[in-house]
Amino acid sequence: MEGNRPDESAPHGVGPRNSSKRSRLIAIGAAVVVLALAAQGIWSRHDAHAALEREAQHAAQLSVEVVKPQKSTAALDLVLPGNVQAFLDTPIYARTNGYLKKWYADIGARVKSGQLLAEIDTPEVDDQLRAARADLANAEANYALAKSTANRWTEMLRSNSVSKQETDEKVGDMLAKKGTLDAARFNVARLEKTQSFQKVYAPFDGIVTARNVDVGALIDAGSSGGPAKELFHVAQADRLRVYVNVPQAYAQDVKAQQSAYLTLTETPSTHYPGTVARTSGAVDLQQRTMLVEVDVDNGNGDLLPGAYAQVHFALKAQAAPFTLPGNAFLFRPDGVKVATVDAQQRVKLVTVALGTDYGTRVAVASGLKGDEQVILNPQDSIVDGAAVRIVYPKAGAASGAASASAPAAGSGSAAGEQTAKAPQ
Repeated sequence: MEGNRPDESAPHGVGPRNSSKRSRLIAIGAAVVVLALAAQGIWSRHDAHAALEREAQHAAQLSVEVVKPQKSTAALDLVLPGNVQAFLDTPIYARTNGYLKKWYADIGARVKSGQLLAEIDTPEVDDQLRAARADLANAEANYALAKSTANRWTEMLRSNSVSKQETDEKVGDMLAKKGTLDAARFNVARLEKTQSFQKVYAPFDGIVTARNVDVGALIDAGSSGGPAKELFHVAQADRLRVYVNVPQAYAQDVKAQQSAYLTLTETPSTHYPGTVARTSGAVDLQQRTMLVEVDVDNGNGDLLPGAYAQVHFALKAQAAPFTLPGNAFLFRPDGVKVATVDAQQRVKLVTVALGTDYGTRVAVASGLKGDEQVILNPQDSIVDGAAVRIVYPKAGAASGAASASAPAAGSGSAAGEQTAKAPQ
């Protein structure tokens, strides 16, 4: 029975101590896990906050498109509207009163200089001419009698057969009859010229562009004071004059003997060469334009007088300035500015001086070096030092954005339609 007693020499309470130790280890492990989870949560929140700050800072930067100034070395194609006119264009009026007897040329007829166009029946003028010729015959008879009488009295005066007073009277009567004879002759010549106006002739080679009378129509020479009515209109269209109003900005660049060419809206690919014949040499006070005449050969008749055409002038590009799209400028009270982006991606406002307006592009006379990155469509509120982010349009959208460039502010074309194409 003694062998079955517990060993009294073993340490008392070993089992409870092991259990307490395991509990402490579990508690420590749980605390470590809790601390690790807490640290992970704090770190993730820090990362999320930092990412949010980065996104907010990125969103706060203004996204801009930029373009660099361009400088053209080619000639500038100045395109202006022109009025095509015949080299000679003449309305033909009647110089005598009567009725139209017959006409010989209708509209579209090509006539030669001196060709008969119409005949006018003038019975009153014919009667006046016959009366004038009768008066002339009477004046000639009276003068002949007065002359012979004066000659006889002059001969008798030499022998003192008549007095000098009587002789002077006879000579004076002869001179008076001579004056009456001259007046009758001049009257006959005048009526003969008036009668010659019964026939209407073409003044030069050309085309009849209008016929405003018909047989039997009453013809008035305009002596009654009313508005004169033209009989025909003749134009010489084998050579044309094209008149162009050149704006003051280009007046110094267009000179006589300079080459030019015409294009028509209906045939834009066809060029009609011409030469600057003359310029007015002065700027119109109202329109601020200079009148220029361009002569064009039209032997084949492709161009019609009175047509609208576009005249192209090739202007020299000496000392060509930088150009920018018209939507790159800021108009501020202290002057015209452009917003550029520096190396630190911050805005720098640069004051510039504008030059010639080419339509979609505007020349910059001064203020740029050529290597600037200029912001397109800058906001009116943009300021120096503002952080920006440059974005580049897609290839497909780039052409559309270029074609949709706003026209330059301050563009005021006096001639109506005006385009000056600067090579891109």
